[in-house]
Amino acid sequence: MAVIVETVTDNKNRTLPEIRHIFSKHGGNMAAANAVAWMFEKKGYIVVESKAVPEDQLLELVLEAGADDMRQDGDNQEIFTAPENFEAVKEALGRRSIPVASSELAMTAKNTTRAEGPTARKVLNLIEALEEHDDVQHVWANFDIDESEMESS
Repeated sequence: MAVIVETVTDNKNRTLPEIRHIFSKHGGNMAAANAVAWMFEKKGYIVVESKAVPEDQLLELVLEAGADDMRQDGDNQEIFTAPENFEAVKEALGRRSIPVASSELAMTAKNTTRAEGPTARKVLNLIEALEEHDDVQHVWANFDIDESEMESS
């Protein structure tokens, strides 16, 4: 599994050992800066509730605005864009008064790794511990865990 942690700190000498300790405590290890960056790509990520607009209309709108892809995820439509088209797609949704549930520039995994059973719980505990750290802004990972396992953890 690969994890990217984005932090904001006023004291790198404090934050780095604390993050390294979290990885170590949860059975992971921290690689050098940008060692796993090649496994991810920066993308615009926008979520629209499926009930807000018919799928075919939304797809046509976002593709015309510059989106790369759209897929269904439960009750939501996930829209993916190149970073340079992110704002244009958000503006196109705004002009049509389509509510955006969530949007961000994110690091998306090029490929995912399946995690099950004890490994899945271990990964989820690591992610949770990282997200609880005060200096951590974002955590991105390339794991794929079944929804039922995530709920049971």
